[in-house]
Amino acid sequence: MTYRPAADGTHPPLLSPGYRSTGLRAPSQAPVVLPQRLTEVTGPALTGPVGPSDADLTTQHAGEPIGQRIVVFGRVLDSDGRAVPDSLVEIWQANAAGRYAHARDDWPAPLDPNFTGGGRVITGSDGSYRFTTIKPGAYPWGNHHNAWRPAHIHLSLFGRAFTQRLVTQMYFPDDPLFAQDPIFNSVPDEKARLRMVSTFDLDATRPDWALAYRFDIVLRGGDQTPFEAPHDEEGHA
Repeated sequence: MTYRPAADGTHPPLLSPGYRSTGLRAPSQAPVVLPQRLTEVTGPALTGPVGPSDADLTTQHAGEPIGQRIVVFGRVLDSDGRAVPDSLVEIWQANAAGRYAHARDDWPAPLDPNFTGGGRVITGSDGSYRFTTIKPGAYPWGNHHNAWRPAHIHLSLFGRAFTQRLVTQMYFPDDPLFAQDPIFNSVPDEKARLRMVSTFDLDATRPDWALAYRFDIVLRGGDQTPFEAPHDEEGHA
């Protein structure tokens, strides 16, 4: 693999003043680099059983969830455009009303008993992944006056060990809330921000059943997908 560092402005800073809670969450001291041990340098360790319902969030309960069915799919790629197989991709999201199935979510939108909002899948030999889910709703949050988060899906990618984890978010095209979302705009470079926006794919829709959105994830290089924390050349956060 040819290593090409991401361009400046690809990743959001750990402390982003517009995103108020980073004031408490951002580290105040330099990271401590721990030596790698056997579990960090051997693998793969994450190819355990993943059931069909793990990737289809619409079949995890007794009834149909409420909302627009969508297919979210894409490939996980390295900096040379080569497939990354056997990567564990996990997602979590709000329901169609913009509420998470989480005890601390107090947004007074209805919970959906048939939708929990969590899924996972292992990438195939061509780096592909696919989820069937419900398009999440926007929701208000307390970051600033009249603050609403755009519809989005959280993604976590694991490599060959739990120490190799990247977290990002996928947005939907043409969302009117992009301009006032400090999390989306914490990525300084506009081109990098747009790499977090999925593409509507008519050919991948399931007729009379579900819309489809493509979201390819590039782990390194000039076309790298923005992740939650910047990484240096050794992959340290």
